[in-house]
Amino acid sequence: MSIPANLKYTKDHEWVSIDGDIATVGITHFAQKELGDIVYVEVETLDQTLAKDEVFGTVEAVKTVSDLFLPLSGEIIEFNEGLESAPETVNSDPYGAGWMIKVKISDASEIDALLSDQAYKELIGA
Repeated sequence: MSIPANLKYTKDHEWVSIDGDIATVGITHFAQKELGDIVYVEVETLDQTLAKDEVFGTVEAVKTVSDLFLPLSGEIIEFNEGLESAPETVNSDPYGAGWMIKVKISDASEIDALLSDQAYKELIGA
């Protein structure tokens, strides 16, 4: 199972890539595998500022719908529009083309609370 070392993770199975004050967020390989075939990704929070752990959207798989939790406080500045026509990209490339949102980070101190790749591996028993 792929768990890139250059990313940060949450206990809710989101991954975070940080570039300056912009965070790119998606769900982990483990999460997409648990959900199964993803058929829809919904983010209605574009241009909104949310607090850490607030729901920023949902991901719908064939058998379930799951909330997506914001790993860092900030403004949702971009949604991966490619997921509208090809949500299955989250299954095939969760750490690349399957990213979900970009966030302008409002509290950089929250980054320290994210999990390292090793801590995330321990969480999921990998």
